[in-house]
Formats: sequence, C-alpha cells, structure tokens
Amino acid sequence: MEALKQGSDTLFILLGAIMVLAMHSGFAFLELGTVRKKNQVNALVKILVDFSVSTVVYFLVGYGVAYGTSFLVGAEQLVAKNGYELVKFFFLLTFAAAVPAIISGGIAERARFWPQLLATAVIVGGVYPVFEGIAWNQAYGIQAWIKAATGEEFHDFAGSIVVHAVGGWLALPAVLLLGARSNRYRKDGAMSAHPPSSIPFLALGAWILTVGWFGFNVMSAQTIDKISGLVAVNSLMAMAGGTLAALALGRNDPGFVHNGPLAGLVAVCAGSDLMHPLGSFVVGGVAGAIFVVMFTLTQNRWKIDDVLGVWPLHGLCGLWGGIAAGIFGSKALGGLGGVSLGAQAIGSVLGVAWALLGGFVVYGVLRVVMGLRLSAEEEFEGADLAVHRIGSTPDRDVNW
Repeated sequence: MEALKQGSDTLFILLGAIMVLAMHSGFAFLELGTVRKKNQVNALVKILVDFSVSTVVYFLVGYGVAYGTSFLVGAEQLVAKNGYELVKFFFLLTFAAAVPAIISGGIAERARFWPQLLATAVIVGGVYPVFEGIAWNQAYGIQAWIKAATGEEFHDFAGSIVVHAVGGWLALPAVLLLGARSNRYRKDGAMSAHPPSSIPFLALGAWILTVGWFGFNVMSAQTIDKISGLVAVNSLMAMAGGTLAALALGRNDPGFVHNGPLAGLVAVCAGSDLMHPLGSFVVGGVAGAIFVVMFTLTQNRWKIDDVLGVWPLHGLCGLWGGIAAGIFGSKALGGLGGVSLGAQAIGSVLGVAWALLGGFVVYGVLRVVMGLRLSAEEEFEGADLAVHRIGSTPDRDVNW
C-alpha cells in the first residue's frame, strides 16, 4: 500500500507539473497577441528560453535555497520513493518560472534579450526562492514569528503572493526603469494606442492559462490524499467572478474580458483551500474590477507603460488575494477558518517589499552595467528583426 501511495503521489504531482508547464504556452500566446506584429517572435522565444534558464538555475540553486535539498547526488538517491522529490521539483519549477514569464509581459517590445535572461537567472536562483522558502518551508523563522504575533501562520495555498504578487511587484521596477515604449506618450500629452496584434491569440493564451490553472491550484495539495474538490470549485467561481466583473467594468473590451478570469484566478490562489465558493466568486469579482480600474489608471493617467498590465493583474490582484484569504477564509464568512487577517497582511506586505527591493536591485544593476533597453533604431525595427533576424510571417513579408 505504501508503494502504491508513493506511485500515486508521484503521478499526481507529475500531472500537475505538466498542466502548469502548458500554462507557459499561455503566457507566450497572451504576450504574442498583445504586442505589435513586429515583436511576436520575440514574445514566443523569450518565454521558452526563460523557462529553460529557470530550469537549470532552479535545479542547481533555487530549489536548494527554498527547501535545502540538493540534487548533486547519485541517481540511486534521486529515485528514492519513485523519484517523488524530483517530480516535486518539476512542479515547483513551473511556479518559479512563471515569475520571469510574468515580468516578460510588462517589459515587452523594448527590453534587451540577454540582460533579461540574466535577470531571470538571478531572480529564479535567488530572489524568488528566498520568499518561497519563507512562505512554504518555514525558512528563517518568519512564519513562527507571524504565528506568535497573530495566532496563525501566513497562508498562501497556491501562490497569490509567493508567485503572482512577487512576479508583479518584481516587474514594476523593471517597467519603471525601462521607461515607456517609443512614442507611447508624446510631449504634447497625446497617447499612441499601440493596439494588440491579434485578439484571437490573446484569447488563446488566456484560455490556456485558465485551463492549466486548475493544475496550478488543485495540484498544490502535492499528495493525492490531500486533493480537495473545494479548491477546484473555488477556482471555477473566482474565474467566473473575474470574467463578469471585467466584462461589466471594461464595457465589453475583449482585452479586459480575457484578462478577467486570470485576475480572479490570481486572487483565489491563496485561499482556494479555505473559502466558500460564494466567497471565491466575490474575491474573483473584486480582482476583475481591480484589474480594469488599475490597468486604465496606470496606462492612461499615470503613464506607466506596463504592456500586458502585469502589475495590476499579478501584483495588485495577488496582493488582494493574499489579504482576501484572511477575510473570506474565516468561519464567519463561510470559510474553514484557521487563518488570520493580521497574518495575511503581514505576509503579503513582506512578499511585496521583498519583490520591490529585489526588482530595483536586479534591474537597477543591470541597467548600469549592461543596459536594459533596445536602441531607438532596434525598437523602431522591432525585436523580431533586431534580435532574431526574422519576422512572424517571413514568407508574406518577402512577397510583399
């Protein structure tokens, strides 16, 4: 029976890893559909190469930073218990690699290729796993301190803070240090639209992410005996809430509609194992509203050129999700309890502060040492031709 359980747990978390791996194609197509045609190839290449760099760095360094486990041992030790620890690494890698994928959307269309890959290595190898270890592995005694202060530990079941808020708040300094795309905001106060290249591809990316998210959330149980249908239905309800709120506030705009479910799913991650489905619907709806309102403010009023809106979507909706777990996870609002609003606030603010600090240090140093931005000529030409020497439709371009 023990051997059967080990094999079942390994298969369970492997399926989760594969589902979240598929989400990275969603990141790619979401960015591909949002950027202009001259940057489509770059969007696809960045996500794949970022994932590959993340794999190597997280295997050699990042996983050890978070969990104190090294894979630099013999294969005989690695295959113990059906290689469960290896598959757990695979699953958690897909979470870690989501952070540079999030950042990629914010800095699209004007960031240099190689400095961003170096940033990915530093973030996945050091910045991200430090907070991952704090939240999910009791590192540095911070969870014990939060529990002593509030009566409960900081709870983040599937990464509203650990993955999404950290990714979004890491992206904000990168976006600010890069500056807006050329001609996005003109000196006379006018604003160029820079419209998306493909709504169908944007929608495809959103759908892939939405479907894969059920692996992201449900498989965060990590063993089959802890699987919960509550997590699945809470994710579903938050997705619906986010979509409907974005539809209403976004006035049928397809960009808002397809980011609405993602906003809801970002927010529900933290408390998806605790909340009542109706609470999850409210949490998702608030997240959808946050995305529409804050994306509009950042782009139009504050003139922060966050191309895919990753700071509102992941940074702010993730922050809301971390705090919302302390509200809607309580028994008073139909949740399972065992969570404290104070603990959620402390843990959420710590995650945001760590990400902001890490973002300014990593991207600030890279800007001084290597430079972050394409030249004006390269940006005008587009990253596809400037970096990869080929466009998304080369045959059509030649014939034209």
